[in-house]
Amino acid sequence: MTWSPTDHPRNIIAILRGITPEEAEATVEVIVAAGITQIEVPLNSPSALKSIGLMKKRIGDAAGIGAGTVLSARDVQDTRDAGGEFVVSPNADKDVILATKQAGMMSCPGVFTPTECFEAIKHGADILKVFPAFIMGPEGIKAMKAVLPKDKPVYAVGGVGAADFPAYIGAGCAGFGLGSNIFKPGNTVQDTAANAREMVEAYDALEGLRAN
Repeated sequence: MTWSPTDHPRNIIAILRGITPEEAEATVEVIVAAGITQIEVPLNSPSALKSIGLMKKRIGDAAGIGAGTVLSARDVQDTRDAGGEFVVSPNADKDVILATKQAGMMSCPGVFTPTECFEAIKHGADILKVFPAFIMGPEGIKAMKAVLPKDKPVYAVGGVGAADFPAYIGAGCAGFGLGSNIFKPGNTVQDTAANAREMVEAYDALEGLRAN
């Protein structure tokens, strides 16, 4: 299946950079239980493809599992073969976007300029990942959103936490990619569960703002 952002109650992608296969199943369970149903395993994590497969087998259709730091068409195919359903990249690589769409997966390339945004859209990107968001800031995103298609979701990723949600939502962001605010190497499962719940509560508190 193609995992669409509209399939999820919250536009949050949990980025599990550095996770190991030994941690994968317990970690994905607590994150999904907290209410986050888009999980990214960056490919520069230890045995990332194995973690993707374990997570998908454990969680089934309760969540979408994808790969991050995807840099080549080969990475896309490996992700698909492992059971991944979406692809996230730090950059807007035409070959990666095209390979992702040809494989029937959701494409979420990293962008930072209007040129990159429109090139990514032209090749089929589903979500525009502004990265690193903390450098552009809400005002920069707001300015860029003014020229982008209204129906193209923009996620803020990189240096964004719960306290920043109102400003980025106000700037027109549809969602967030959250890394160390949810998981970082050395976390216990309990740490990750508590972090995920905190992010969900902060996101849900903005329902009125997001509706506008």
